Amino acid sequence: MERTTTVFGRELPLRPGYLNTASIGIPPLDASAAVADAVRAWAEGRSAPRDFDDAVATARAGFAAITGVPVADVAQGATVSGLLGPLAAAVPDGARVLVARGEFASVTRPFAMQAHRGVRITEAPLEELAGRAPGHDLVAVSVVQSADGRIADLDALFAARERSGFRLLLDVTQAAGWLPLRLHRADAVVGAGYKWLLGPRGTAWLAQRPSWVDGPGGRWPDVVRHGAGWYGAQDRWGSGLYTPDPPGRPGPAGGEEAPVWFAHVGSAVTVPWLAALDPQPLREHCAGLADALRERLGMPPAGSAIVAVRTEGAAERLARAGITAAVRDGAARLAFHLTNTTDDVELAAAALRG
Repeated sequence: MERTTTVFGRELPLRPGYLNTASIGIPPLDASAAVADAVRAWAEGRSAPRDFDDAVATARAGFAAITGVPVADVAQGATVSGLLGPLAAAVPDGARVLVARGEFASVTRPFAMQAHRGVRITEAPLEELAGRAPGHDLVAVSVVQSADGRIADLDALFAARERSGFRLLLDVTQAAGWLPLRLHRADAVVGAGYKWLLGPRGTAWLAQRPSWVDGPGGRWPDVVRHGAGWYGAQDRWGSGLYTPDPPGRPGPAGGEEAPVWFAHVGSAVTVPWLAALDPQPLREHCAGLADALRERLGMPPAGSAIVAVRTEGAAERLARAGITAAVRDGAARLAFHLTNTTDDVELAAAALRG
């Protein structure tokens, strides 16, 4: 019989030594069961396209709640880079984009692909972004860095934005699901659902705030969503299916591509649940375990749920101890989430010290 544990009111599989949520999250049992039921209904010919609309709407609302943005500003998609592509294509010619050194490529590459229009990307150390932001048109940064879990100084970035008039784009893929977030002051917020939000691969969301166009520093071009399809139409199950340019739904959702149905079924369970939790105990659990490992390894606390260990052979020692982790930017990356306990801390510490 499968071992399980109940955490924050949900039953999850118990996987001792699984420290890889930063790569892919393990869902609660009711989420994976919901996806299995949806796949079974499809296999048995009991599915209809309309059946998935509620799941898409529920997951969308959950993303809005967990990031603190209005749901009317949120569009769904399948990947972060796919959602950012239209925004990157719409920045003014010659725009200057500041990113963190070592930033994840899904954040940077959509803008790098605009180099033919004179769009320029500058890298700076994460801790220097706010100070270096003046003179740039856009700062694009992950709230929590993928490679090592460092946390961006959002207060400093928001204050610099108010003073200097650049636009601020935040990726929450490695933050939403363990770090308290209230990001309504950002001009755009994007995130994928298959890591800390514990959904299947195939869900992502973008909150494009009105200030992205009519924001600090003057008006920017409207965003043209070149992948817009039938799903963004106001009458998606009627005239919107066969009209060349049907009226779109209000806000960014009017330019959506069709959703990955089964992925939203799972995310409709996990994202609203995580959004409803008290975020402070959630962070204390995840980051507390990570800092406990740092302490055992002689590293300073960081308040992040991700630990990067650069000791030679670290990844191999973790694997031999039965620990599931990742290697990113030359370091062994360990991620602590809901089902992890002090047993995982001790197991990892023993492996890394051995």
